[in-house]
Amino acid sequence: MNLKRKILVLVSCVFSFLLLEHRLRPPAEELRLSDWFHPGKRPDVVTITDWLAPVIWEGTFNRQVLGRYYRRQNLTIGLAVLATGRTADQYLELFMRSANKHFMTGYRVVFYIMVDALSRLPDLEPDPLRTFKVLPIKGDRWGDFHLTRMSSLAEHILGHIEDEVDFLFSMTVNRVFQNDFGVETLGTSVAQLHAWWYFKNKDIPYERRPKSAACIPFGQGDFYYDGSVIGGRPLEVLTLIEGYLQGVTHDHKNGLNSTYERHLNKYFFTHKPTKLLSPEYSWNAALRPPAQVWSVKATRLSRRYF
Repeated sequence: MNLKRKILVLVSCVFSFLLLEHRLRPPAEELRLSDWFHPGKRPDVVTITDWLAPVIWEGTFNRQVLGRYYRRQNLTIGLAVLATGRTADQYLELFMRSANKHFMTGYRVVFYIMVDALSRLPDLEPDPLRTFKVLPIKGDRWGDFHLTRMSSLAEHILGHIEDEVDFLFSMTVNRVFQNDFGVETLGTSVAQLHAWWYFKNKDIPYERRPKSAACIPFGQGDFYYDGSVIGGRPLEVLTLIEGYLQGVTHDHKNGLNSTYERHLNKYFFTHKPTKLLSPEYSWNAALRPPAQVWSVKATRLSRRYF
């Protein structure tokens, strides 16, 4: 056997060995909740739900452990926002500038900006980890902000988003990010606790009419969720949207008109979220933060159109 043939055989054997070793290698260890989540550090708040989902507050999570794990995952995270008419003029630039600074810093992010006028887009500094995709829509198609937001997002998830990102958040545009909104928020199905109703223990505004698809009977209910933030795996977000649209259609046929947020709360009552975000992640600018709120991650500026 000549020298060249010997080298080729040796290279082939080495390659075969490495391939076999790769196939036999155990899969990367999954991150356990106990590796990064420490609910006992916040005895002043609810940190675990009855169905054992974590509630993320400042002080309950280890940023270093999460960073080491998620940086190995080669993640891409999506953030979708709808900005039409006056909401775009009033809020979009502040939303985008603050999100560009604080949302998932150090990770690849695709911003999906659903707008009805391209001229409303702000100029932002280029960043190799940040991609901005403009998704034009034809105005407020049903005269209802939330129907437009949810139906447009569903179309884009099916059309391309599900193949582009690992996790997806949808937020209303009346928001300013103030501190790091990081990978501690990632989960299969993510719900946002309502800043006002978390601290109230009575008169929760669920839909109580039995004929409504959003009905949660008296004496039942878990938390009251803020509809301005939803998140999770793209197909989980799509399932939530489908549930909401089915509920709206059911109510319309029966002459009822419940709110988006009540339909959302019914969905999460019957489909428990796998992770809950504390009010720190969507604080209301009109409220003074109580002692339990250590670090406001984002503030909602107005409730008028949302």
